[in-house]
Amino acid sequence: MSDSNSQKEKISYADCGVDIDAGNAFVGRIKNAVSSTMRPEVLAGLGGFGGLFQPDFSNMEEPVLVSGTDGVGTKLLLLQEYDRPHVAGIDAVAMCVNDLAALGAAPLFFLDYLATGALKGETLAGVVEGIADACKTCECALVGGETAEMPGMYAPGHYDIGGFCVGVVDKPKMVDGSTIADGDVVLGLASNGPHSNGFSMVRKLLELGKADIINDTLSDGSKAIDKVLSPTRLYVPAINALMKSGVNVHGFSHITGGGMFDNLERILSDDLAVTVDVSSWGVPPVFEYLLGFADVEKNERYRTLNMGIGFVAILPASEAAAATEVLEAAGETVYKIGNIHKRDGEAVTLIDS
Repeated sequence: MSDSNSQKEKISYADCGVDIDAGNAFVGRIKNAVSSTMRPEVLAGLGGFGGLFQPDFSNMEEPVLVSGTDGVGTKLLLLQEYDRPHVAGIDAVAMCVNDLAALGAAPLFFLDYLATGALKGETLAGVVEGIADACKTCECALVGGETAEMPGMYAPGHYDIGGFCVGVVDKPKMVDGSTIADGDVVLGLASNGPHSNGFSMVRKLLELGKADIINDTLSDGSKAIDKVLSPTRLYVPAINALMKSGVNVHGFSHITGGGMFDNLERILSDDLAVTVDVSSWGVPPVFEYLLGFADVEKNERYRTLNMGIGFVAILPASEAAAATEVLEAAGETVYKIGNIHKRDGEAVTLIDS
C-alpha cells in the first residue's frame, strides 16, 4: 500500500484549474466598487457568508418586499467577444431593477452570481464594477454575491452572470395594473437600443448580414458596436421620481422579452386592450441597421425587440402632462404612444398612422 501511495501524482486545487489565491485577490480588488454602493441599512461588508440589511420602513403604511432575478441572455456572447464586461454588469442590474420598478418598487439591495471556467480578474472585475455603477445610479446596495470558478463548464474566456434584487413598495401605492381603465393613455420611455432582449435574433441578423459592427456606422453617424451593445437603460431614478410626485399612475411595464405585445398584455384585465401607434416615436437607427439584414415581419419585430421603447407608464389622460414633465426632468425621453380601450379582439394592436 505504501509503495502504491508513493507513486501517486501530487496535485493541488490550482492544478485542477481553480486558483484560490487569485479568487481572494479578485475579492480584494472589487471591495472599493462594492463599498461605493453601500446604504445605511447595510450591516456587513463584502466577504461574509450572507449580506446583512436592516431596513427601516417606518415611513410606510404597509411595506411589501418585491424580489426579482434575471440574467443578460445571449447578449453575453457579444459582450465577451468584443470585451465589454462593464456593460454586462450594468445589464445584470438593469434587468432586475427595471422589473421591480414596473410595480412601483424601489430597489434596496442586489446580489450577483458570476460563473466562469477560469478566473480572469481584469474581466470579472469589469463586470462587478459595472454592477456597482448601476447600483449607485439606482441607490441600491450591492451586498454580496458569488464568483464560481468551474473549469470545464465554460469555454475559455466565457462567463455567465445572474442578478438577484429585493426592493420595497408601500402597498397602498403599489402599481400592479389593477386600476388601468378605458380611456387611459400610454406613455413610452425611450430605450438605449436592444437592451438585453432578442439577442438570439440580433446575433442571427448580424450573421446573415456579415456585419462588421466594429467598423459599421449607423445612419446617424454613430458606431454600430456602441448602439448594438449599449447597456440596458436604468429607469429606476425616473420611476422613483414619478412615484414620489403624486401623479396617479395605473400601470407600468418593462418592455423586455415578448416586446410590446406580451409585456403590455400581461398587465391588462381581460376586458381591456391597448392600441399602440408605432409612428408616434422614431425607431432608432440601430434597429434599422439590424433589420436591414433580413426580412422580419412587423409584428415579429415588435414581439422580439423593444424597437425604441424600453418602459411604459399607463395613466389617466388628465395626468399625462404632469407625468411627462416629471419623467423628462429625470432625464427620460417620453412619447405618448397609445391608449387603453374596451377589448373587442386582440389585447394589443399596433397601428402606423
